[in-house]
Amino acid sequence: MHYSEKINCLAGFIKKSAHTLALTGAGISTESGIPDFRSPGTGLWTKFDPIKVATVSALKRDPAAFYEINLDRWTRYTGVEPNAAHYALARLESEGLLQGVITQNIDGLHRKAGSKQLWEVHGHLRTCHCMGCKESYPLDFLVNQFNDGTNPPRCKRCGGVLRLDVVLFEDPLGEDFTGAVYAMNKCRLLIVVGSSLQVYPVASLPERARQLVIINKEPTPWDDRADLVINDMAGSVLTDVLAALEKL
Repeated sequence: MHYSEKINCLAGFIKKSAHTLALTGAGISTESGIPDFRSPGTGLWTKFDPIKVATVSALKRDPAAFYEINLDRWTRYTGVEPNAAHYALARLESEGLLQGVITQNIDGLHRKAGSKQLWEVHGHLRTCHCMGCKESYPLDFLVNQFNDGTNPPRCKRCGGVLRLDVVLFEDPLGEDFTGAVYAMNKCRLLIVVGSSLQVYPVASLPERARQLVIINKEPTPWDDRADLVINDMAGSVLTDVLAALEKL
């Protein structure tokens, strides 16, 4: 099937679907300048072993080392802007053609683009909290301490170590994942955008969809079970799908 045929096919799926969700991963944000995790040579996980440096155990064992390794690579991209793919999903939602976005990303770009129904299953970079008394703070409170030489950043209430509100390895997934699982029970069409579908339990969500479309530059373990696979740039694909929908 040629590219244009795939675009028209996806537009038709969306038009006919009674309940469509998107599942997005790091690949949707690469067009905004944020590196993904697994691409050979450039992926963040090719430089660090996340099982060693991005775990709850690592944070508790040596919080200063944890922040030296992790904080910059997580927060250096907080000022980036959404790209065409983020805006396309937000537009699909505003037009009633998409019922929500489940994202593995912590970058907040879907929210910036205007997505309303959003499940951030791996957390976000808007806030942090104290590991002792659970007091919550804006992200800047933690970052400013670190930049001023206080490492690890501390709670002003009890002096406990602060941590970002992101899901680390060894963390259980929270309420957003529970909400995503519930939403998937009603899903007829799942559009996966920029996810390698290799990180569980999120990678198990396609099992719950009646129809599956994957938009990703690289192959995924779910390709053989998908109804449609488009190996191309997410921004271009979703922009073209919007144009195709206008003709239906």
